[in-house]
Amino acid sequence: MKTMVVGGAGFIGSHLCDALLAAGEEVVCVDDFSLGTRENIAHLKEHPGFKIYEADASVWDRIHSVFATEKPEYVFHLAANSDIQASASDPGVEYKNTYTTTFQILSCMREYGIKKLFFASTSAVYGDKREERLDEETAGLAPISYYGAAKLGSEALISAFSYMNDMEALVFRFPNVIGPRLTHGVIFDFIQKLKTDPGHLRILGDGKQTKPYIYVCDLVDAIMKFRDVHKTGMSLYNVGVQGETDVKRIADMICMEMGLTAVEYSYTGGESGWKGDVPRFCYCMDKIHAAGWRAVYTSDEAVKKTIQENLKRQ
Repeated sequence: MKTMVVGGAGFIGSHLCDALLAAGEEVVCVDDFSLGTRENIAHLKEHPGFKIYEADASVWDRIHSVFATEKPEYVFHLAANSDIQASASDPGVEYKNTYTTTFQILSCMREYGIKKLFFASTSAVYGDKREERLDEETAGLAPISYYGAAKLGSEALISAFSYMNDMEALVFRFPNVIGPRLTHGVIFDFIQKLKTDPGHLRILGDGKQTKPYIYVCDLVDAIMKFRDVHKTGMSLYNVGVQGETDVKRIADMICMEMGLTAVEYSYTGGESGWKGDVPRFCYCMDKIHAAGWRAVYTSDEAVKKTIQENLKRQ
């Protein structure tokens, strides 16, 4: 099968490219390299089943040209603004990189009769519902960040396009994804800060923000197992892990792995690291567990493994 991974040079996308090629698929990687890096896919450059196009998926002429040339059978849409904190000061980033990319990709699929889609959504579509156990069917959707709003808008587009064009769309809502090739987020930021100043660490919020962290290879495994839904319309799953990890614990784990014993923590204060950040939430994963998938790594195990891998890499 010829597959297209939009955002394929990104953190998650590059791991998905690895998995698809290992499964014998032909992979067309599309990325504008605004967040993805050539380093992430450098090891695939000579692979006979791999092609790379530098193109902005939010620009019709650019993405349409790739579709017209390649005409893939399956599209994996991971193109989005993944730096949620950065977009808090500029909602236009989400409109362009998260929402518009979805519309352009779906429009290309409609034009060329492509029926299979995977879309990377997020827990942020639920908003701040910290006291609820969030399930796919009954939990209300009220995003509080521009990122969450653009992802929810994308889900709505997928719902309509899949119905109107008989597409088979798989949508995963997942929490923080971590692992090798990480380029931003709390683990990456803390390591960089402590390398610059090993005696002090500034922590956004109060350090009590608590979230589940999923290891990237667990997420990719779920994508590969569920990608063929064989059902017209949108199939939706929460994808997560056992347990959760708070920000201060992440700081403690990094300090331990770096051998730092006298680090002073300072906090900016408040429940959230930035406006639009949800300090904690609880997923219901009954649906995907009943379908036969569970993550290998718990949240704490994923965090520890990611810290060790990123320290080796840097």
